[in-house]
Amino acid sequence: MAAPERPPESEDCAVPDLETMTLAEKAGQLVGAFVGSMGDVELSVDDAAALVRDEHVGSIAAFGIGVSRYHDPERVAEIANRLQRVAIEETSHGIPLLLPVDAVHGHAYVDGATVFPHGLGIAATRNPAIAQRAGEITAAEMRATGATLNYGPTCDVVRDPRWGRTFETYGESPLLCGAFAGATVRGLESEDRGPRVAATAKHFPAYGDPAGGEDAAAVDRSASTIHQLFVPPFVEAIDAGASVVMPCYNSIDGEPAHGSRRYLTDLLRERLGFEGAVASDWGGIDHLHEDHHVTASQRDSARTTIDAGLDLISIGRDEYAAHVRDLVESGELSEAAIDAAVSRILELKDSLGLFDDPYVDVETVRTTVGSSAHRTAALRAARESQTLLENDGVLPLSEGVDSILVAGPNAASLRNQYGGWSVQEPDPASGTTVLDGIMDRTGDGTTVRYERGATLRERRDLETVDDAAADADVAVVAVGEGWYYHEFGPNGLVGPTGEFPTRSQLDLPEAQRELLEAVHETGTPLVVVAIAGRPLSLSWCAENADALLYSYYPGSEGGEAIADVLFGDYNPSGRLPVSVPRSVADVPTTFNHFAHPTPIGADEHPDTYDPLYEFGHGESYTEFACSDLSVSEPRIGPAESVTASITVENVGDRAGDRAVDFFLRDEVSSRVRPVCEHVGFTRVGLKPGESTTAEVTIPNDALAVTDSCGRSTVEPGTFELSCEGRSTTVTVEPGTERR
Repeated sequence: MAAPERPPESEDCAVPDLETMTLAEKAGQLVGAFVGSMGDVELSVDDAAALVRDEHVGSIAAFGIGVSRYHDPERVAEIANRLQRVAIEETSHGIPLLLPVDAVHGHAYVDGATVFPHGLGIAATRNPAIAQRAGEITAAEMRATGATLNYGPTCDVVRDPRWGRTFETYGESPLLCGAFAGATVRGLESEDRGPRVAATAKHFPAYGDPAGGEDAAAVDRSASTIHQLFVPPFVEAIDAGASVVMPCYNSIDGEPAHGSRRYLTDLLRERLGFEGAVASDWGGIDHLHEDHHVTASQRDSARTTIDAGLDLISIGRDEYAAHVRDLVESGELSEAAIDAAVSRILELKDSLGLFDDPYVDVETVRTTVGSSAHRTAALRAARESQTLLENDGVLPLSEGVDSILVAGPNAASLRNQYGGWSVQEPDPASGTTVLDGIMDRTGDGTTVRYERGATLRERRDLETVDDAAADADVAVVAVGEGWYYHEFGPNGLVGPTGEFPTRSQLDLPEAQRELLEAVHETGTPLVVVAIAGRPLSLSWCAENADALLYSYYPGSEGGEAIADVLFGDYNPSGRLPVSVPRSVADVPTTFNHFAHPTPIGADEHPDTYDPLYEFGHGESYTEFACSDLSVSEPRIGPAESVTASITVENVGDRAGDRAVDFFLRDEVSSRVRPVCEHVGFTRVGLKPGESTTAEVTIPNDALAVTDSCGRSTVEPGTFELSCEGRSTTVTVEPGTERR
């Protein structure tokens, strides 16, 4: 079905004057609905159309979400056009719809879409240009299907790797989270390569450190920690142009973010200057009365959240529309507050060009979604994300290897390779698995044998694996986690609650360990590929495997990217964006933990930071030497930034890329600060024997200490700057700069 012709120019195609809108029409613009089944609510496309026509609902999540049954790109484009036609032609003001989707690593809930690595993998590249390009491609594929609002990027800083949403984040460094969230926003919101989509910075202000690693549990952290560690990535996303901000599910200091005027108005709007729309997370408002128990009813929750500063009740449907009308008519909410929220929603729709033409050409969808150029970009991202943790020389694999055993639960699973927030059963043609990549890479002279050996949790014929491994020259075993989201569920899709993957377990389950042990006992060189959403504690692999490659959730091109690294066609350059703990008992394990006493002496205390692999770790097939760390000015004023540089030389025999991280430590400060703070990073590419100077600018804000009110001050004194085992100092002259 071709796209309908553009409607004739008329008042119906213009942004309506609020004075011409009824209260019911305004209330409808502040609520959304979905198509699909969630809990005891099931809505069809016809149901959604009726809500638009009769209740003036202004946002429909019709596809591109986990509860939808529609994934075919042409079909979802048809649905988008149908719903927009209802909004334009069958309502009094012809206000187009927002069509939001969960496209957090590509438009991955649509069949055949380009699927990028999840956040951790993207941050491992230390290359924000990768994130920006991923944002541009995601926007192009979204707009091709009619989607206009992306529920991403995730700006959360993860502090507890047990948390099920760790893989969505850009790691444990506020600097990385801000840099990559900002780059993603710039890509999504850019109009350089076609129509933009609205980016959503989520989940404000702090989601990534829930108590016990339990999703949506309270974030019981001090105000200064919230301002210092969790808020900065949102500042970067807002500065980059994010159109929407989404609150977190958690309570912070006793206030659920969805109902907190302190966070949504005082902090977000007045302090940070955000002028866009604030949209609820799914179910976030119902949680106020159902779970947090800070309101008595759904109606009370509606009043509380709108009064706090929320604009869009994302899946409120006609229930919340009725509450909004009643609250205004009873005088409990002012119509002026409703008008302000409606104005922001209408302004967003206008800025997206929806009043000009909200329709898409269905016949061109498949030339955009999953195009070869887009998949090439995803391949580059997957390659650059690959992080080599161990290698005793077995990698890269020899061109003349005669036989390879490929095994493990993640060796031939595109679904597990995508991770959560994507289609559950990808078309095999839409990507490459590890097995695909290896078979495509080897020639007729190499025998590749596949034996699964284990599912994520169950053994599968280890005797056959043992025989196959004994006959092979090398074994590549892909282990790790599977497809999940949130609190490792729902169990109808991923298995029983409490079984791996689960927050109480970061080591591999018994079935996968036994598979690895069986291969290892044959004496055949063992290469472990870890495909997972969290930093699993892989102590056995560190001690026994001949090589260990961390691949995160690498996306649709992950299999080819992994094969390119295994055979040396690409020299691995990824660097960990999060620390890998030795065990779940060692959590928390973060490089930027706060300084503290050791009452009976440092030698009597186990190290505070002693991970299996440190933040920033990552090996290469070549050798690099770093020297001559320096700053351009060893003494600066209180409002000045620092330019730092280090010499990087490739002293090996292969070309390769090297990412370097810069850290800062305040020797004396008025408040306790982290023992070191990540303040800069860059990436260089060098041929054998080549050297260069890697330079970063450390912004003045990075030197500042933050108080409980969120005020930051650069205090006089000496700071230690370190990079790649080198260190130097910079001194701030007396005087203060308060912000």
